Amino acid sequence: MDEIFFEVESSMQSTVDHFSAEMAKVRTGRASSHLLDGVKVEYYGAPTPLAQIASVSVPDARMILVQPFEKSSLAAIERAIMSADLGLNPNNDGSVIRVPVPLLTEERRKEYVKTCGKIAEDSRISVRNSRRDANDGLKKLEKAKEISEDDRKGGEEEVQKLTNKYIKKIDEILEAKQKEIMEV
Repeated sequence: MDEIFFEVESSMQSTVDHFSAEMAKVRTGRASSHLLDGVKVEYYGAPTPLAQIASVSVPDARMILVQPFEKSSLAAIERAIMSADLGLNPNNDGSVIRVPVPLLTEERRKEYVKTCGKIAEDSRISVRNSRRDANDGLKKLEKAKEISEDDRKGGEEEVQKLTNKYIKKIDEILEAKQKEIMEV
């Protein structure tokens, strides 16, 4: 039974971690190196994550600075950022790429808030699926006479407490991100 609790909590935590990482990629009006996390650069014929071929920093609230480890990859990095559909327009000055982060329009902010809500709902569904899997495991243990009906019910209550805890974490992350997006 402890194994089931460990698995379900581990699964729910990884869902929250993934959700948090997804939220970091969503654009706000502020520059963040995480905006470029999903960018893959065609590097020696293979799509390579930007962070593996360049240093990404944020010198101020409206600028992302990308400094490639090899100057020969500048053009490929610039193309990758433009084709990533992030609404960013990189400037290549021959040694670094400056990516200005424009202010978001009210309409765009609302779109991002909606997108965040959809990602959050998918994460909540994933947490609930983990709960279902754990409850199924408890029922199997009861059927195999390894635990009693009372143990199963107690276990289901514990799984529900975990579910509530992780859904609350998702909601808190979502609320913070929505607030950040709507700031002007």
